[in-house]
Amino acid sequence: MERYDLIILGGGLAGMCAAVKAAEQGASILLLEKQDALGGSTVLSSGYMAFAETDMQEKAGIVDSIASLMNDMIEVGGGVNDLELVAAYGRHQLETYAWLVEHGVEFRSLEAVSGHSVPRGHMIDPHQAIQSFYQRVKEHPNVTIRFNAPARRLLKNAEGRIDRVVYGVEEQNALASKGVILATGGFAKSEELLGQFAPHLKGALRLGGAGTQGDGLQMAWEHGAWVRDLPYLNGTFGFHPTANGAVKSQGLAFYKGGIIVNQLGKRFVNESISYKLLGNAAFRQPDRITYQVWDQTVMDKRVADDPLYDLELLQRRRLLYQADTLEELADCIDVPADVLAETISTYNQRIQEGAGDDFGRKTLTHRYGTPTPIVKAPFYAFETTVAMLATYAGVAVDPSTRVLNPYGEPIQGLYAIGEVVGGFHGAGYMTGSSLGKAAVFGRLAAVAALAE
Repeated sequence: MERYDLIILGGGLAGMCAAVKAAEQGASILLLEKQDALGGSTVLSSGYMAFAETDMQEKAGIVDSIASLMNDMIEVGGGVNDLELVAAYGRHQLETYAWLVEHGVEFRSLEAVSGHSVPRGHMIDPHQAIQSFYQRVKEHPNVTIRFNAPARRLLKNAEGRIDRVVYGVEEQNALASKGVILATGGFAKSEELLGQFAPHLKGALRLGGAGTQGDGLQMAWEHGAWVRDLPYLNGTFGFHPTANGAVKSQGLAFYKGGIIVNQLGKRFVNESISYKLLGNAAFRQPDRITYQVWDQTVMDKRVADDPLYDLELLQRRRLLYQADTLEELADCIDVPADVLAETISTYNQRIQEGAGDDFGRKTLTHRYGTPTPIVKAPFYAFETTVAMLATYAGVAVDPSTRVLNPYGEPIQGLYAIGEVVGGFHGAGYMTGSSLGKAAVFGRLAAVAALAE
């Protein structure tokens, strides 16, 4: 039987951070990746990471604090987040940012993104980050990576500790003396699990990584793992109906000052809230058809090469409607012209008064930014739908990433990181916190497991 200190299941950002951290401590590691390439859902993400008090913020003149970051996370999460996990993130996020930079991850820009009170969305290229860690791993002969090697079951020893993994087509066995780390992702591509836990999202696009079938959850459940956040599963708003895994075709013009209307030409939500909650509201609209509408003032705020704000890229892909008047735009998207005109007129009046509009909007995103009236031609519209991109719910863990049973007791030998974990996000989702927690808790898992 193969023997290692650690076995890591999954080669996304969480698994790779754990592998590199453990390798640098001299541990022998087996990383099993069920696909033929590393990256998982990480490489499908927008690439934002949520960090506070960084040098990038300082250079941009942005005043931020770890306390503010944590408060935003809890507020967006509806106050049902696991506060111990949020606190652990706060304690380790800045050192993790520095560690990522030290290991070659390139932070390219800083943006105001969903759920943040100040600009703290630190953008990376997920492919570059994964490749950077892959190069680091290859420098360590104590790390073995196997592709096309899905884990099948976890086994316990005579003392009740999980120490073996059955994997691969031929069901090979490998032993882990220090522990098994689940970094298997969620279940965005499992119709069976989505039907059980998110039937309200039937009809949403399915854009998660091909390997996100929930196998890590099932392996943990077999051994008594408790779960968190399943009642809060939401889709992600902002995708064109033609989006797919390779070309996501996503745009969030509403966080730059656009509005969202239904096919009746009416607004129905405060556009500054989390795009997870926006997805819920959009899914309740007639025929689930919605449009983002904005003007040239918003278009001028586009950010080139940004996965969320490159509105010009959407235009080059011929996914936007453009018109010189609102009446012409209404005709393009087949909504009542008089209703759309009244919707925008009312919106403009309310935000110019500064008292908030009918839906309570006072900012661009969360507590940041000031909306501007939609008056400057040309005008634009983008048909938008909801996608199941990531599930953000899963097994319960403690701040050391040990998987817990229903009584809050650790399941010996089992750790979990990344999307397979529940409890951290709570009832909402703050942009950048998913990749952020992958890196933060990936490092913590390696340290905790090797310390046993």
